[in-house]
Amino acid sequence: MEIQNQCFDAERALYGSRSLRLDHVCFDGPADGESALKECAAVTAENCTFNLRYPCWHDTGLTLRNCEMTPSCRAAIWYCEGVTIENSRLHGIKALRECGVVTVQGCDIVSSEFGWSTRGIVMRDTTAQSEYFMLRASHLRFENVRFTGKYSFQYIEDAEFVNCHFDTKDAFWHGKRITVRDSEIDGEYLAWYAEDLTLINCRIRGTQPFCYCKNLKLIDCEMVDADLAFERSTVEATLIAPILSIKNPLSGRISVPQVGEIIRDIPEAQGEIVIAS
Repeated sequence: MEIQNQCFDAERALYGSRSLRLDHVCFDGPADGESALKECAAVTAENCTFNLRYPCWHDTGLTLRNCEMTPSCRAAIWYCEGVTIENSRLHGIKALRECGVVTVQGCDIVSSEFGWSTRGIVMRDTTAQSEYFMLRASHLRFENVRFTGKYSFQYIEDAEFVNCHFDTKDAFWHGKRITVRDSEIDGEYLAWYAEDLTLINCRIRGTQPFCYCKNLKLIDCEMVDADLAFERSTVEATLIAPILSIKNPLSGRISVPQVGEIIRDIPEAQGEIVIAS
């Protein structure tokens, strides 16, 4: 079934639809109905506007192209499987949650608490503003993503980030099995309590990064304005630029061309620090 150039505002307006194509359809109006596309399958929406709450819950095979979800479109895509979102604006709070196998391409995201507990998300060529972004998500692959906001990627597992720029704080806390390549991260208190985190050819800025980490690896990375780094962490690091200070690494080896201060004030801090020109 195909629907074009119509507007729906009723509660559960297209509930349970199958093999549905929407073009230039809006979900808005005085009835202020919720859950327009709940429990649907094989739905493609192009050039559509969503201005009502909870439109896409428990859907399978959902594709959104050139769509807009306004700030009034709260909790837009929850409990869905097989989701593709392209060239769209996702501007409502909690836009994506508890979904599996998701592709986000060329989108503009302004959404607090985006992506919680999402499994298998691929995100490319996208900008995002959020708080608590991707909390407890797993199997992430991000490429060319620019993110701004606090408390991002906490408790994530099995993730890879390539050519990204993150302006954030408290990122990657308690994360496990994460690789970051060719990326830039600006923020404070980076990656505390992370396990099996590897950063390759990255530029990292901010105070007190990488504390309480296990099996942390940095390969050819630059740490700018970074102080009190690596406290109580097990770490193998090759740094290509000076660092302000290193504090109490528990074990491993840190190679750095220059360090302003080395702090060892606990007996457990046995990590090796090598000044390598």
